[in-house]
Amino acid sequence: MQAVIVQTGNEEYALPVESVVSIEKLEYITPIPHLPTYLLGLMKSRGELVPILDFSQILYYTPTAREADSHIVVLTTEQIEIGLLVLDAKEILELPDGRLTSTALKAYSKTPYFTTVANLEDRVITVIDPNILATTLAGMDEISAYVREQRQTS
Repeated sequence: MQAVIVQTGNEEYALPVESVVSIEKLEYITPIPHLPTYLLGLMKSRGELVPILDFSQILYYTPTAREADSHIVVLTTEQIEIGLLVLDAKEILELPDGRLTSTALKAYSKTPYFTTVANLEDRVITVIDPNILATTLAGMDEISAYVREQRQTS
């Protein structure tokens, strides 16, 4: 499996290459009132409105530091395009099937979007399923409806 490796906190996560639309520098995010804390607002990407999710807020309940090397990884999902704010988008890596295991993740229901772990020689990388992420976070249905409505009116 080919994956884009991103960093959030001190950990590395893998996003399937086929889900990644683009990796962009952090630009202006338009805040929207009364959103869940993980949802920073909307950003234009290639002319489209994309909801921006703070990946550190989702995982660790602490906001991502917005620094010069912070990136937005725009992902396509079955429901909506989303942008993940991450500390860094590091590399594209081939994760060998023989190094992937999901045994430790099956018992934990709070992170259903963690699908497998790549147990490599010098690092462990958790694989994220963007479709599950976009459908299991509270409030994403409303955000998807809002973005669709904005597209129809513009």
